[in-house]
Amino acid sequence: MRNGGKPMSSPRAQVPLTKKLEALSKISKAISSDLYLEDILRLIVVVTAEVMKSKVCSLWLMDERDNTLKIRATQAMSEEYLKERNLLPGEGVVGYVFQENKPLMIYNVLKEPRYKEKELAQKEGLVSMLSVPMSVKDKVIGVINCYTSYPHRFSKSEVDVFTTVANQAAVAIENAGLIRKAKMIEDELITRKLVERAKGILMREHRLSEEEAFRRLQKKSMDLRKSMREIAEAVILAHQIER
Repeated sequence: MRNGGKPMSSPRAQVPLTKKLEALSKISKAISSDLYLEDILRLIVVVTAEVMKSKVCSLWLMDERDNTLKIRATQAMSEEYLKERNLLPGEGVVGYVFQENKPLMIYNVLKEPRYKEKELAQKEGLVSMLSVPMSVKDKVIGVINCYTSYPHRFSKSEVDVFTTVANQAAVAIENAGLIRKAKMIEDELITRKLVERAKGILMREHRLSEEEAFRRLQKKSMDLRKSMREIAEAVILAHQIER
């Protein structure tokens, strides 16, 4: 494993097992929670920073819509760092770790050729860095980084802990995505049922064909700039009141 071009020195004291278990427990709870993805991401960077005793932790995820890595969460960082920034696979430290699917340790980010934010790192007082891929079933979905404000050679224990936490976090993120997709499917089914019910009401009350009833709902939706679900619910409610 590369270490910014310098050999590793004797590792410092290992990360306490209790800290590791505590971090994994918090992230595991997020997996089974109904938190929104953004809340889960914020929790992950805060918990990771605590267990790694890191000044800064940042999390990047792959956006498959345009095949770029985007920063999604961080803590203890200036607004400048939070500006929307994209990296391609293989670009910079984050892109390299994502593409190679292996951790990268950097003793001094200011001397690392791949590191692209040297000016910001100097301003923020960032020195050493550990970057690890976030993987679910051998699929890399992002990268998580932790920084120190002093020169530090990360121990094997720290790398192992960080990797475990990163992969557990990846499961939480993937799970949140699946929950969101399931919710969208459920919402689509509910909308479809409501529209079908509203169409039936219009067909009976106004002697319309199915196509005509649908077009009427669609036109009302466009005219009022409301969703088809909202229009269908209004038709059903009006019908119930009239009865």
